[in-house]
Amino acid sequence: MFYVRETDQNSSDGQEHFSTSGFRAVKFTLHTRDLLSTVLYILNSCSLSIEHIQSLNTNVHSQPLKEATRISDRPIKWDKSYYSFTGFKDPDEDLEQVWRMETTLTSWLDNNGKSAVKKLKNSLPLRKELDRLKDELSHQLQLSDIRWQRSWGIAHRCSQLHSLGRLAQQNLESLKNAKGCTIIFTDRSGMSAVGHVMLGTMDVHHHWTKLFERLPSYFDLQRRLMLLEDQISYLLGGIQVVYIEELQPVLTLEEYYSLLDVFYNRLLKSRIPFHPRSLRGLRMILNSDRYAPSLHELGHFNIPILCDPANLQWFILTKAQQARENMKRKEELKVIENELMQASTKKFSLEKFYKEPSVSSIQMVDCCKRLLEQSLPYLQGMHLCISHFYSVMQDGDLCIPWNWKNGEAIK
Repeated sequence: MFYVRETDQNSSDGQEHFSTSGFRAVKFTLHTRDLLSTVLYILNSCSLSIEHIQSLNTNVHSQPLKEATRISDRPIKWDKSYYSFTGFKDPDEDLEQVWRMETTLTSWLDNNGKSAVKKLKNSLPLRKELDRLKDELSHQLQLSDIRWQRSWGIAHRCSQLHSLGRLAQQNLESLKNAKGCTIIFTDRSGMSAVGHVMLGTMDVHHHWTKLFERLPSYFDLQRRLMLLEDQISYLLGGIQVVYIEELQPVLTLEEYYSLLDVFYNRLLKSRIPFHPRSLRGLRMILNSDRYAPSLHELGHFNIPILCDPANLQWFILTKAQQARENMKRKEELKVIENELMQASTKKFSLEKFYKEPSVSSIQMVDCCKRLLEQSLPYLQGMHLCISHFYSVMQDGDLCIPWNWKNGEAIK
């Protein structure tokens, strides 16, 4: 079962409108392995058009659809002996267990602390090797930094640096084009929207070499992109166009330039009258998957590239003061967050204390304040990551949710 939004397709202006009834429940059971009849049945259930499918196949019959309308409301409920015989987990038993006991920070650390210590101890030689390789390559290629987009294990990261090191031995001149850049190991090769060199971990050395050889042309595109950002800023009263890695989809330099170009050409046609420099100090990011502008809690505007210019002007001007207040609050929160992280690192003698990008400053401040009220000896010398879930990473890092619970297990 799921829900679809009801629309009024019979309106006088010919446009679809959201109906006042809101959502309609859709529920069906798949009775056949025939792909075509299944797709037709699903579309019919959701009141969606099937003309485009029927036009592709003139042999579509309605009989499978009639058979498929036999919907059973009774959920499958297996006898306990089924789970005993097959070894599968009984979902009812799991739910009962969740109700009986909720995971708490102290209980989770009691159960997982020793295994985390063991994994961390085993990873220490590799961690030293990773630091050595990173320092050597950064110095040899005069890089600003080397990063990883994903939470790959230490062994995996060492392997990637060894691979880059071998390429540097074979083709040092091409790699020197990356001087001053940040290299990021990720899923695809290219240059990121913020100008980082992306090395796809599934690509072979030949692809990496071609990328390093093309870096001068990427730098030229980057200069044109920065000019485009300045032109957009000028048209919008001095508001700064930024790309925030933690909050936006991973885009290549070409993809981001295309996004900016579409938005800039729409602004040129509309010529929205903003007072010059009236919005200096404010920031905005562009989105291709939104249709209405919004103001983020961190103080920046989320602006769709296809946003109506008149609505955009009204929204920015009416929200400008709130945006400045949000930005000021963000800076204050960042200071508090850093102070609390330092205090937590010191109190628990943590070797490393960090958070996932998806954890906000407000969440981190709340988490640290509650941590500082606890006595947690298991954390001494550990690597602690504030996340949205409990986990012991393969190299011994402890992940705990920012909204962890403590006290006796809830009965």
